Amino acid sequence: CAVSIFLLLFCIKKQQQDIMGFLTVNKIDFKECDIVTSEDNRKWMRENVPEDFRPMTGVPLPPQIFNEEHYCGNYEAFFDAREEHAVYAFLGLTAPPGSKEADALAGLEQQ
Repeated sequence: CAVSIFLLLFCIKKQQQDIMGFLTVNKIDFKECDIVTSEDNRKWMRENVPEDFRPMTGVPLPPQIFNEEHYCGNYEAFFDAREEHAVYAFLGLTAPPGSKEADALAGLEQQ
C-alpha cells in the first residue's frame, strides 16, 4: 500500500526532500499529492487531519503524512520517528527483516 504525502512544494522543500528521500531509499511506495495545484488535494488534507492535530488557529500546514486514509502525522512526528528508528510503525507498516526497527522490535519481544 502506498503512503500519501501531502506537500507544499515551494515552502517546505527541505522537509519534502527529507521525507521523500527516506521513503525512496527504503523502497517504501508513496504518492506525492500536490496541494498547490489541486484544490481537491488541499481540501482532502485539511479535512482529514484529526482535530487533535490541527493548530489552534488556521489550517494544518503541510507536510502531512497519511497511509491511505490513516493519518500518520506531520514532519515533526516523522522526524521524531526516524530518530527513534520507528518510521515503519509511524507509517503503519511492518518493518522489513534486518532493518534497525525490526531488530529493535525483536529485541523488545525477547525481553
